[in-house]
Amino acid sequence: MAERQSRGRAAEAAARAALERGGLQFIAANVRFRGGELDLVMRDPVARGGACLVFVEVRYRAGGAFGGGAASVDATKRRKLVIAAQLFLAQHPRWANMPCRFDVVQAQGDPARPEITWLRDAFRADET
Repeated sequence: MAERQSRGRAAEAAARAALERGGLQFIAANVRFRGGELDLVMRDPVARGGACLVFVEVRYRAGGAFGGGAASVDATKRRKLVIAAQLFLAQHPRWANMPCRFDVVQAQGDPARPEITWLRDAFRADET
């Protein structure tokens, strides 16, 4: 289990670095709620239509079998992410009126230097 957690932390760090290079600003990581966790919470200052809050699910897979990490964000996982995002907004009223989106980052390959695929606006809260 420790090795799996280590790979997950490395993938999240690589994802965060890639998102920051892409212009997003870090707000929080590994925010846990009963029934769900937000891997990364970021702010996109130049999103179309104005700044928005971005809830990011990071999925690591050693290979691309079974559709890769992004394919594993199924309807159940999306519902959990939306609920966790709602709880985050309730706890942080500063962000509550900001538009939000859900991104998925797929990290694949060597966990120390994974290949990153960033899927912006991967799903919408009203689709869950």
